[in-house]
Amino acid sequence: VHRGAGAVTNTFTLGCVFSVSGDLLVLTVASQETDGFRRFLRSAKHFNYTIKVLGGGETWEGGDYMSPPGGGQKVRLLKSALEDIQEENKVILFVDSYDVIFSSGPKELLKKFQQAKHRVVFSAETLIWPDRHLEDKHPHVREGKRFLGAGGFIGYAPNLKKMVSDWSGADSDSDQLYFTKIYINPEKRKSINITLDSKCRLFQNLHGALDEVVLKFEDGRVRARNVLYDTLPVIIHGNGPTKVKPFTINYLGNYIPNLWTFETGCTICNENLRPLSGLQSEYPGVVIGIFIQQPTPFVTVFFERLLNLKYPKNRIQLFIYNQESHHEPHVRTFLEYHESEYQGVKLIGPEEDIDPVTSRNIGFDMCRDNIDCEYFFSIDVDVVLKNEDTLRILIELNKPFIAPMMTKPGRLWTNFWGALSADGYYARSEDYVDIVQGHRVGLWNVPYVSHIFLIKADALRTDLKDPDLFESATLDPDMAFLLYILLIDIYKFLLSTENYQTNHLHNDLWQMFENPVEWEERYIHENYSKVLKDAFIETPCPDVYWFPVFTDVACKHLIEEMEHFGQWSGGGNVDNRIQGGYENVPTIDIHMNQIGYEKEWHKFLLDYVAPVTEQMYPGYYTRFDLAFVVRYKPDEQPALRPHHDASTFTINIALNQVGIDYQGGGCRFLRYNCSIKAPRRGWALMHPGRLTHYHEGLPTVEGVRYIVVSFVDP
Repeated sequence: VHRGAGAVTNTFTLGCVFSVSGDLLVLTVASQETDGFRRFLRSAKHFNYTIKVLGGGETWEGGDYMSPPGGGQKVRLLKSALEDIQEENKVILFVDSYDVIFSSGPKELLKKFQQAKHRVVFSAETLIWPDRHLEDKHPHVREGKRFLGAGGFIGYAPNLKKMVSDWSGADSDSDQLYFTKIYINPEKRKSINITLDSKCRLFQNLHGALDEVVLKFEDGRVRARNVLYDTLPVIIHGNGPTKVKPFTINYLGNYIPNLWTFETGCTICNENLRPLSGLQSEYPGVVIGIFIQQPTPFVTVFFERLLNLKYPKNRIQLFIYNQESHHEPHVRTFLEYHESEYQGVKLIGPEEDIDPVTSRNIGFDMCRDNIDCEYFFSIDVDVVLKNEDTLRILIELNKPFIAPMMTKPGRLWTNFWGALSADGYYARSEDYVDIVQGHRVGLWNVPYVSHIFLIKADALRTDLKDPDLFESATLDPDMAFLLYILLIDIYKFLLSTENYQTNHLHNDLWQMFENPVEWEERYIHENYSKVLKDAFIETPCPDVYWFPVFTDVACKHLIEEMEHFGQWSGGGNVDNRIQGGYENVPTIDIHMNQIGYEKEWHKFLLDYVAPVTEQMYPGYYTRFDLAFVVRYKPDEQPALRPHHDASTFTINIALNQVGIDYQGGGCRFLRYNCSIKAPRRGWALMHPGRLTHYHEGLPTVEGVRYIVVSFVDP
């Protein structure tokens, strides 16, 4: 596709060349300096090719691979360039540039050209294009591809001059058809001395040959291998519709010739950076687009992490699109406390009834229309931004379009596609699993990305200036934005939203199964890992173990969830919620199964409490059953008389803080005359329930005290 930014210098001489290089000149056409063109030049420079670029600054009128036959402009430019070449032995390689990569150097290319024993060698294809009616006129070959490809050919200058001497067509005419008619004419073919590279020794066209090509990793370099003919082509051309098929030039270009190897890893990750550290002037202006399109867990945490991004807030404008009324309080609370810290904020709420596609176009326009905006950073609210340097890292990589890789823990799902199927949908590339599992880390050119990306405002104002960028007549909105992007792994993941329910006060509490990593970070005490690793367990009374398990947020949410439910027991002996219907030592409480939390609570006990009990009581297998939150109030039930628990042992977790939320309270073990009068919020007491640990709940004299209790083997 002939598009891009900036003019191309007419001639590039890249590095020194070997002794025979004076006999070889590479001619190519590029009207714009695109990423594909820079990739072509990088590979040429690596092998010390001498390149002359034709058409710099011209408007491209030769069509593209999705349009009817074109390319005549290339023939006109080639004909003009050849007029200035007088050397009889000058060898000219004429190739496309945007979708071409060199896989080896001039020495190998010239050797293979000489072995062809013809004055002009064209690349060959399996499929005929653009006129299928000419198929019978093509000469048959003993082995290999039969049809001419115009995207690459090599020959002596006098022979090429003769070949294009009759050209008088328009820029929009077909170069492929012109060269094909010369080739199928026996007299012209013989006169010019043309043959095809039928076994792909020099040229590998990808159109119709995707299954033939694999990557071949050598020491410190990578090249393509044609497995059908067992050849190593020098030039790889992603011609025709292979630009959107699974085995694209972009996939091969992630490796060839040395962009990523097993020996070196990524060799381009530190190229052309834009360092922000020590910046004397202001940081680049950024519009951050936040998109809330469905009920999503941990939205409060998302905004907390947004606040913690290490980037000056006075250089950030926020565009917030919220389609869910359930999340209005979360957005409102965030803006109430922090809107003034940012350069500006635009909010689109559910009452405005704007669809998701339109919202993304509006977000882009907010950046396009602001001359201070250099980047648009798009984030869906289900993105977990753990790295506070994410925005700075992406900007410093200095790419037109870049995204961090996002995964879902324990799954191979990510926010990018490694390849596209023939109909433009998902396909898995050969390297997908290695990238997702972190075996290959670097910058990867991929065909599709979602959920989070950074794009330069210049790209939005030029290549992507269409006001309806996310609209498509044939694809749904999420799939219409298919760009070749670079992707780097900086360790983030996505939340699962499939089974998120909104019928509780704190719905995130129910996310243990769907989003266990985020649930643990939100609700499990930061020092819990030390309990098993470093024996971070106290023994305040004989055979009573005390360890941290819940965060303050977990305690707060459990209390508020129970009060929101509100159906506290009356504290009487008759209790139809338990087996037998009679409670000997009743409390005012709410059982976990009353709020639909028994499965989640059971998983919590198995994942976080059972490992401790098995360490403290070796060989004992825990079976949890009854679990409930107890409320103590001076005017309701201030204390609990001495009793044994109906359990083998008991877990008792303090949910609020003595001295702040209440006065008094605690637990006394009568046999040992040992009291715990200052239970720590979020810490669990674990003690035997029957026989040895007769205990009582000490009076709460002020405020309200909450604990959560679980009986093991009741």
